[in-house]
Amino acid sequence: MARVRITPAAKMHIEVNGRDFENYFPVAELRRNVTSTFDAAEITQKFKVTVKVNGGGIAGQSVAVSHGIARALEIYDKELRAKLKVKGFLKRDPRSVERKKFGLKKARKATTWSKR
Repeated sequence: MARVRITPAAKMHIEVNGRDFENYFPVAELRRNVTSTFDAAEITQKFKVTVKVNGGGIAGQSVAVSHGIARALEIYDKELRAKLKVKGFLKRDPRSVERKKFGLKKARKATTWSKR
């Protein structure tokens, strides 16, 4: 889950959980996930982006930050919605943890059946 706040600024700066996003996401692909939203929207204006993210792994967090930035840009400028929607940035990942069922060890794991 990512909470994103964008404000217009003199230069582009992205801060994730109080750290610079280059330090928070050490892999180039994850950093590209975060900045690709601005590239898709073709924005020339600079923003200060502040993000608080938790849950999941680092790859999932980078996608959550990208989704949050897309939502924030959509609120900032309604005309960007069409560009972001076509590129798939406004699509939420609906997967969630399946609940544990009664009589099973986990959601689907059952005890091994033995004949004797």
